[in-house]
Amino acid sequence: MPDGPILVTGAAGFIGYHVARRLAEQGRAVVGLDNLNAYYNPALKQARLTELATFPSFRFERADLADRDRMAALFAAHRFPVVIHLAAQAGVRHSLTEPHAYADANLTGFLNVLEGCRHHGCGNLIYASSSSVYGGNTRVPFRTSDNVDHPVSLYGATKKANELMAHAYAHLFALPATGLRFFTVYGPWGRPDMAVWLFTEAILGGRPVRLFNQGRMRRDFTYVDDVTEAVVRLIDKPATPDPAWSGEAPNPATSFAPWRVYNIGNSQPVVVTELVDLIERATGKRPVRELSPMQPGDVTDTCADTSDLEQAVGFRPATPLAEGVGRFVDWYRGYRRA
Repeated sequence: MPDGPILVTGAAGFIGYHVARRLAEQGRAVVGLDNLNAYYNPALKQARLTELATFPSFRFERADLADRDRMAALFAAHRFPVVIHLAAQAGVRHSLTEPHAYADANLTGFLNVLEGCRHHGCGNLIYASSSSVYGGNTRVPFRTSDNVDHPVSLYGATKKANELMAHAYAHLFALPATGLRFFTVYGPWGRPDMAVWLFTEAILGGRPVRLFNQGRMRRDFTYVDDVTEAVVRLIDKPATPDPAWSGEAPNPATSFAPWRVYNIGNSQPVVVTELVDLIERATGKRPVRELSPMQPGDVTDTCADTSDLEQAVGFRPATPLAEGVGRFVDWYRGYRRA
């Protein structure tokens, strides 16, 4: 267990909340950072923080990643041995209309995190990438050894940029950096802009469920507890150089520097219409389906090859979608009543 507090950025966000909570339940000292922006209802973020505040080992700092001086002061004050960077401007479609928010949070903000780690002794940086980096790739399952040079959204491009920035710092300053490509994470305390929440809300509210690409989308839905387990296991597994890496035939998943990327996915993609069926079963309400065209920036299929992750930490996500959807619907009904 590392000495000193662990920094979890985006602690009021969906995955950040779950990771911070798991660490706090283990008695680890956690500093949670978030700017509580209004990308979605800040009341949900405040509710997550209220839950985290019940743990004596958790401390919250409200700050913006792009605030260079504030970030430098925070890192200098705590000298975090481990940084779990989960804050970002999320959402593919939002990047079509608000591109500068992605530059501020995902590029400038990440640079400030890298600089804090560089100057203040961080021994393990774990950061959120995304399955969106696979962009125009069509061979599934997506492998970390695949080339990912063809993003189809600005959001995906910023996540690819994060991986490149982290590699430069791993090489130049021996900063161990591990990027996690998350695949459609869902579960209790989830994000209101994502399919499981949107579909559940629509069905319970008696409104049509909007299905893009005429419902012919397949997604690798990954339960949040599985994501959290993978993140926590990697705390004690900082990235190391790959002795077999070759510049003649470079492996995009590893490096001569202490740098790695892993897929975090359930490896069981389903057609989104099947998701609607599962929510119908869990809610007991029959939905009306509204078929819509493909949206710019979207991809038709995602599926993760997680063999590298399983080899590294002895774990791979495996929660069945029906089980996870049932848990989400139960939580959602309770949250709405509250």
